[in-house]
Amino acid sequence: MHCSVEPKEIEAIQESNIAQQTAFWARVKHHQGMKPFAFKYKAPNDLLYPDTSRSKLFQDDLLVLLQAIDDKHSVAYVPYGPEIEPDAENHGVFLEELSEVLRSHLPKNCILIRFDLPWENQWSKEEDYYDENGHWMGPPTVRNQEYRLNFKTNEWNLVKCQSNILPTNTIFLDLNHSSEKLLGKMKPKTRYNVKLSQRKGVRVQSYGLDKIDIWLELYQQTASRNGINYGLQDAEYFRSVLATPTDDLPSQVEVQLLMADRDGEYLAAMFLMLSAKRGTYLYGASSDNQRNLMATYAVQWEAMRRAQAYGCLEYDMFGAAPNGNPGHPMHGLYRFKTGFGGKMFHSMGCWDYPLDHEQYAIFAAVETNGPKYHVN
Repeated sequence: MHCSVEPKEIEAIQESNIAQQTAFWARVKHHQGMKPFAFKYKAPNDLLYPDTSRSKLFQDDLLVLLQAIDDKHSVAYVPYGPEIEPDAENHGVFLEELSEVLRSHLPKNCILIRFDLPWENQWSKEEDYYDENGHWMGPPTVRNQEYRLNFKTNEWNLVKCQSNILPTNTIFLDLNHSSEKLLGKMKPKTRYNVKLSQRKGVRVQSYGLDKIDIWLELYQQTASRNGINYGLQDAEYFRSVLATPTDDLPSQVEVQLLMADRDGEYLAAMFLMLSAKRGTYLYGASSDNQRNLMATYAVQWEAMRRAQAYGCLEYDMFGAAPNGNPGHPMHGLYRFKTGFGGKMFHSMGCWDYPLDHEQYAIFAAVETNGPKYHVN
């Protein structure tokens, strides 16, 4: 093996822009019933970047979440990891090496490792996958994706998941600008709405657990308005995200519940997650009332300013449609989020490395015909 792995203490996970790869996220998920593992892995540089020297070693930390799927079996999930992206031609080679060395550190009843890859989608870099308007049309068939990713691997064991867990299409905003320039990069209507909310007296502040019930009311209104009746998080989930202590962690993450109101009526809210140099719009919600006050724009603008003050260099809108197709169910979010400027980013999504092929076949069949595995 070219890659080596050693366990480490959860609390010692190093700082990362990706909050889902920090000790904070491990604590949140432990509270929600999962078992987190932390590892330090090392690999020669040429395992990631073929044209570099083998004599140089690369190392990084990795958070793995273990979840039982029945009384006998479990699955390992790597949320937005590994963080460092190899050259495209070595995506599969690196994942195979890493999976094989992780195998011995996981319980014997673990049937797969699921990597939720934050790496840029290989096909989003190729002109053939864009239409005449410059909109990305998505990757090729699963068979073609698997063929490319498994190329040069020994076992041809990487499987593209039927669905993804964390968002694979997002928009990143560069925060390394003045407020005036950030406003200038927005689309005219978005900029107008930000300023309109200010003129109308919409106020945005940060709150704690005492406002969770108001958040939940807004969250449920939003879900109902958009016809969403599944996959919703409960109150305990949001409490754990907001209240998990981080002061004693080197990979400290700060979560703020931002709420916009006018004259005491709460109109919009969001969870802002701050990790190293990245701010993330984790969850958002808004009231059915007084939508003409554009409170959702006020919340986003305040989040960007707070992320800047925290020292973040980028802001992650965390999920949108992959392109401007008006028929896409997330088209409304696409229009809203692209209005703030920024650059669309498409990631590789979820890939499985089966450890027990017989049990994996059963697991995959259940996912095909029933509720999808969900651990984010």
